[in-house]
Amino acid sequence: MELVSWNVNGLRAVMNKGFDDIVKELNADVICLQEIKMQEGQLDYVPEGYHGYFNYAVKKGYSGTAIFTKQEPLSVHYGIGMEEHDQEGRVITCEYDDFYLVCVYTPNAQQELKRLDYRMLWEDAFRDFLVTLDLEKPVVVCGDMNVAHKEIDLKNPKTNRFNPGFSDEERQQFTNLLDAGFIDSFRYIHGDVEERYSWWSYRAAARTRNVGWRIDYFVVSDKLKDKIQGADIYDSILGSDHCPVYLQLNV
Repeated sequence: MELVSWNVNGLRAVMNKGFDDIVKELNADVICLQEIKMQEGQLDYVPEGYHGYFNYAVKKGYSGTAIFTKQEPLSVHYGIGMEEHDQEGRVITCEYDDFYLVCVYTPNAQQELKRLDYRMLWEDAFRDFLVTLDLEKPVVVCGDMNVAHKEIDLKNPKTNRFNPGFSDEERQQFTNLLDAGFIDSFRYIHGDVEERYSWWSYRAAARTRNVGWRIDYFVVSDKLKDKIQGADIYDSILGSDHCPVYLQLNV
């Protein structure tokens, strides 16, 4: 099974940048999107041959997630079942025979870490949600998780130490998730390879110079470790400030 995850930074915007052709070229079994930035009814689009599921934020033009899947899921669930965390369209869960697939757009801690306290509450609640699912079936969680876990996951770790996405608190929460029984599939396949990033600022020609961050992930249950056949970052695909990430799973 081939899965792709991509923060498109506006689905309507990326539609004007060849998104449908990219979907056809990828030909993945599942495509998960984050930051679709739209409301219900604003775009009537599901790729041919796919089932489409959308979770919209209450706030217009903000956040939101989507899943396009060739195989119809057994069930689809929106949010994590906690009203205080389910207003921004950040989570969709599809149940398949052998696993749960969770698409997530993790809240950004924002400049000066002004939303860090909320981010910590979110991290604890979301991890509990994943661990509960994992008791029933293995879990594949993917998306923009808004954190570079290790120093090798961004170009300039020393100057970004206390910035959103690389605070000690956010990095520790990612460690907590892995310690709860999950694996970073890209690191599992590629080890300590450096300078592989999934997000670049639009400023200062960051993408051209590959001054980036790896903040988009496929994280899978430990019990699926032997099923991971491939993981990659499609950094040549344009259209957003993020690029797609990829997982091949033998299920």
